[in-house]
Amino acid sequence: MSCFYIPVRVFEETDAVSRHAEDLAALGRKALIVTGRSSAFRNGAYDDVAAALESRHCPHVLFNEVEENPSVETVMKARDLGLKEGVDFVIGIGGGSPLDAAKAIALMIRHGGRDSTYLYHPDGDSSALPVAAVPTTCGTGSEVTAVSVLTDTAKGIKKSIPHNLFPKLALIDGRYLQAAPMSVLANTAFDALTHLIESFLNSTATPYSRMFVDAGLRTWALSLPVLRGVKQPDAEDFMHMMRASAMAGMAIAHTATTLPHGLSYPLTHKLGVPHGKATAYFTAGYLAFASEEDRNYLLRTAGFRSLADFRAVYHKACGEVDADSAKLCEVLDGAVEETGSNPVKLGLAAFPVTKEQLREMAYYERNHPLD
Repeated sequence: MSCFYIPVRVFEETDAVSRHAEDLAALGRKALIVTGRSSAFRNGAYDDVAAALESRHCPHVLFNEVEENPSVETVMKARDLGLKEGVDFVIGIGGGSPLDAAKAIALMIRHGGRDSTYLYHPDGDSSALPVAAVPTTCGTGSEVTAVSVLTDTAKGIKKSIPHNLFPKLALIDGRYLQAAPMSVLANTAFDALTHLIESFLNSTATPYSRMFVDAGLRTWALSLPVLRGVKQPDAEDFMHMMRASAMAGMAIAHTATTLPHGLSYPLTHKLGVPHGKATAYFTAGYLAFASEEDRNYLLRTAGFRSLADFRAVYHKACGEVDADSAKLCEVLDGAVEETGSNPVKLGLAAFPVTKEQLREMAYYERNHPLD
């Protein structure tokens, strides 16, 4: 059986926020804007959202304390602000961290009498305040998925919460990438690529989810010269990057992610490796175990000549994982143990994977130096 469901209204265009101010303000009477400390102000996204709301006489309150890999504590702090201010919808601005946080905050405002354990309540009601998403990076696709990934600092883990939290509205504008440093463009672009690859090499893949993978890979490939370092990005590249990210999000909204993402979380949480860079670190190993036909299709459709070409571009664009050798091995071993004990992630792989094969995937980059 194949099923297709994507409830988010998506508008992609230059000046998307101002052009759809009415759609934004229609979500409620008072907004909580959720973002990080600086990027939404540098790239102009916050000013655009604030102006759009003001043009429709819709008040808002700002919460700009979302950190990279948002914590449960941050979500609860924003929830308390939202309850105090009487907001009835949430607008997330930024990369995956603010967008994921915005969804979790909307959930907890709706369930204002519950404590933070409700975030991970497996049988909880997932009703939430309406959420609008304004992405400013080109990786997570959180604007079109139901996923919210949070860090539980008390337990030292980073994982998705078990609630379906699709935004109501996504406003996509490539202009916001103009202010992003090349490192952010590279790390988030490779995150989008891993979403596409993991959605295709997935036990739950369908012709519909693979429709988004194919379109996403072809769109992603259009900006590969930027990641190769042979072209300066222009407005068209920025829109292609945003579109590829959204298509990748639509793909994983139907399949979820699998082993590279599962392995990546300890690298991010324990070594501070940016999320997209961490997931792509394990992607070559995952591709190495795929069938030759699938591997060649994915790499060539994305614009790569070979697996070696993929790895060369990844290392050039994202850089090496800067960690002491012993510490890196310790974290990789922990990632294998954690992911190998997760039947859901293992079950989503497109092929059976033994513990030893999972270890080979985790150590692939370390054990295969580039020429």
